[in-house]
Amino acid sequence: MSIDADKTALRHRMRTLRAEAAARDPDAAERLADIFPMKLLERYGPVVSGYVAINEELDPFPLMERLARAGAELCLPRMEEAGISWRLWSPGEPLERRPFGLSQPTADAPEVTPTLVLTPLLAYDTLGNRLGYGRGHYDAALEKLRSKGRAFACAVAYAAQQIDKVPSEPHDQPLDWAITPIGSVPLFMMRNRQSLTRSETDGSSAG
Repeated sequence: MSIDADKTALRHRMRTLRAEAAARDPDAAERLADIFPMKLLERYGPVVSGYVAINEELDPFPLMERLARAGAELCLPRMEEAGISWRLWSPGEPLERRPFGLSQPTADAPEVTPTLVLTPLLAYDTLGNRLGYGRGHYDAALEKLRSKGRAFACAVAYAAQQIDKVPSEPHDQPLDWAITPIGSVPLFMMRNRQSLTRSETDGSSAG
């Protein structure tokens, strides 16, 4: 099978698994907010992008409210012809309804550049490979952010959304961290460890 076909099949499976996780854990969003490591805001803030959950995505709003109380500037993605732009938003401010259940800031909301990006997804693996919905919006937006400077991508997910391997392609942007209702997964550290192990193995083979 091709990578595209692998991803399509995996998306179908992960939608079901995520829905089951959401049904089992109605308090997941509050617990996740309580255990989020605030050192991430200190190191990678202060501008934090969240998202408006749709379907069975884990709702980041309790976490976003906690981050705002700690001094974060919140923003949300807005879909435009050129892709995602990031617009300032505070809890309680109005959102514009869009097709497919999407909600986003209005066109007159100020544009900002987030440095900590909370990302929705269907699945992720320990190396930070992310399975989204196949449209590539977050990959393109993260690539653009990272071309300008620092952008730390943190998945917001149920623990069941971590799988052994997500098929990846060169344009896919890696995650740096994952926060779940049962704890954190430092993906960038695990990715660095694998790279170091591979280098040591290659060096031994060459010798």
